[in-house]
Amino acid sequence: MVVRYVLPITLAFTSFANAVELRHITVRTGTDGLDPVPLTISNAGREALSCNADFAHWYSATIATAAPGKSARVELWFDPKTGTFAIHNDKRENLPVERLWCGLAGHAYTSRVQIALDRASAAKGQVAVTCGSADGRLACR
Repeated sequence: MVVRYVLPITLAFTSFANAVELRHITVRTGTDGLDPVPLTISNAGREALSCNADFAHWYSATIATAAPGKSARVELWFDPKTGTFAIHNDKRENLPVERLWCGLAGHAYTSRVQIALDRASAAKGQVAVTCGSADGRLACR
């Protein structure tokens, strides 16, 4: 019975302002210190591809689509100091890529295949991937 009255009163006088730390975050923009690493995705299959990037564990976006027999190009940027790949948004802000994947359009998530990005790819100055269906599954190499 005491909890029924004490808890609401305690919560009423508690400062919730300390629960969240608000601070300014500087977002990196432009290409200074970054190396261009264009990504070409070729579709050797019979179905359209949808390629996506995960920018954070909670945010992903479609970065390219490729019809059968066609290719798509994505402008990737590599930071040699941190080993991070990034894509620019419309404000030229650097969106660090956590994961890049392609899948069959219409059910890209359930048919997805991860595209590997590493320092060796960056050293070549470009990444080229060809995707196609094999045994009913998408494969990219």
